[in-house]
Amino acid sequence: MASLMPYRRRVRSLLSLLLQVIVAASATASSLYNRSSNCTRLLPDAEIVRNAFLRVGNFPLPRRSACHPVRRLRFPSSNLTGVLRWEELANLSSLLTLDLSGNSLQRDIHAAFWRAPSLRAVDVSGNRLGGALRFEPSARLSLLNVSGNRFTSVDGVDMLAALENLDLSGNIVAAVPEGLLRLTRIRRLDLSGNMMAGLFPDDLPPLDGIDFLNISHNRFSGKVDAHTVRKFGLSAFSQAGNASLFIEETEPAPALAPPTSGRKKHRRVVLIVVVVCTVVAVAALVIFAGCVVCGFRRRKKDKDGKTVSWAEEEVVVGAVKVAATAPVVVLERPLMDLTLADVAAATSGFGRESQLADVGGRSGAAYRAVLPGDLDVVVRVVEGGVSGVEEDDDAAATAAGFRELARLRHPNILPLLGYCIAGKEKLLLYEYMEKGDLHRWLHELPAGSMVDAQETSIDTSDVKEDSQSVCDWPARHRMILGIARGLAFLHQGWAGSGRPIVHGHLVPTNVLLGNDLEPRISDFMHHVAGGNETPESDVYSFGVLVFELVTGQSKWDEATVTWARGVIRNKKGENIVDARLREVDAGAAGPEVEREAVECLQVGFLCTAPTPQKRPTMQQVVGVLKDIRPAPAD
Repeated sequence: MASLMPYRRRVRSLLSLLLQVIVAASATASSLYNRSSNCTRLLPDAEIVRNAFLRVGNFPLPRRSACHPVRRLRFPSSNLTGVLRWEELANLSSLLTLDLSGNSLQRDIHAAFWRAPSLRAVDVSGNRLGGALRFEPSARLSLLNVSGNRFTSVDGVDMLAALENLDLSGNIVAAVPEGLLRLTRIRRLDLSGNMMAGLFPDDLPPLDGIDFLNISHNRFSGKVDAHTVRKFGLSAFSQAGNASLFIEETEPAPALAPPTSGRKKHRRVVLIVVVVCTVVAVAALVIFAGCVVCGFRRRKKDKDGKTVSWAEEEVVVGAVKVAATAPVVVLERPLMDLTLADVAAATSGFGRESQLADVGGRSGAAYRAVLPGDLDVVVRVVEGGVSGVEEDDDAAATAAGFRELARLRHPNILPLLGYCIAGKEKLLLYEYMEKGDLHRWLHELPAGSMVDAQETSIDTSDVKEDSQSVCDWPARHRMILGIARGLAFLHQGWAGSGRPIVHGHLVPTNVLLGNDLEPRISDFMHHVAGGNETPESDVYSFGVLVFELVTGQSKWDEATVTWARGVIRNKKGENIVDARLREVDAGAAGPEVEREAVECLQVGFLCTAPTPQKRPTMQQVVGVLKDIRPAPAD
């Protein structure tokens, strides 16, 4: 026993030491915890954010308690969908910046949101917000971007006294916001792309303090003087109004100084008369000689009945001068006598005012032209190779290639109507499609529920017709099926060649819509650089386009495709069907519409298989789509 005593003492001392270490560690941990969580008070900011975004899909909801205030909410292009409770965000007393751009948020913005006391910058561009945009006093807000939405009116903008940057472009606002002229601190103002009526410059803030201005594509009246044009550029006033808006592109001639004496006055008058007569005579001779030398002067009437002409020997196409006498061939009207001069006259010399926005195209610029015989066309400049046409081909071989391309006729393919070969420059003529492209129809037109006719003084009948079809599932299915048919036709290639035509860039902006909303695939006749594109890559692009048409979401990339495939794989496809389809088809047909939409998502899932060999052919896709929604019996 005596021999065990030393060991017992050692054990006791070790236990005592261990206990001291544990106590000290506990005290240290407790102290650290108290320091880390020693808030003067728990703030409600996290709970406010949860309440505000509770009905917003794909938003990462925060924990229910927080020690730090929310100063910034930045979730651009995050696939956010649904309806935000804006009035809740007004309770965030420290919120400085809000960026929810590039998402799919819907409905209006509650006016109470602008009460947030610290708010400095708000960007909600590129969503589906709409209705009336109403403001309440906001003392610090300096930047506001609501472009690319569906707002129909703006009320109380003068309550944003500190505003310096305002972007209202790309909405359907019918009138200049009342009180806008009182925003004296504005430096950047973009009102373009609305249906806005107003008086220029009276309804706008003082122009002296504005660094950037764009009022193009509106319905202004008034006068834009030459100084203003020079400051902001002519494009800032492109199609900004009708005939009641006068744009002065040159400075007025300075007034002659009054004579100081009778003799000097007489000499000055004589001198002026001589100079004027000489100038007039020389100008007349130059004009007469020019007419004789040129030998031609093309005249036509534009859409407004005004006579326009092109009297130059050359036309600048791109950066190259070519002969204006180059013939324009219209394949279905072989007897028409047209030259490049007619096209130049119809497009104001290929000017910017005739140029069409073309996000998805791979060719050069495209221009709208109304040619003699009321031929409404799109003139596209060819850049790069074209299927069946080599860049070093002579004119005869190039013309033969274009004629071969024109033989590709299908209800879902945009046909080639004609062409012009002017030296090395090549122009192609297509039918002008009034409804525009699929991207505009799906993402830029207002939803039917968003347009309040009582709040706008414009005729919205055409807009409503298109917006209601956006919410119409049969219209979307018809587009999916039509695009599939057109792509299947291209993949069959020329008869007997056995060589498919690969599109290589199937995106919504390359799908144009006729008046019957029947889709027509465009921009399909290009060589694919490096030969990497195959029919299977077209099938993948079609699958992505199906996802976009069914979900109503834009800006698809590899990450969002993977996300959608995961949702469909987990049999949750109904969760990502466009909410606009549910709003319209909520009756007896609602479940049937949802079933068909989910089955179309499954088709998109098959088409976007990571392994190209596992993707179906477009002919197989057409068969499946026809089975999903059979055509009504005659």
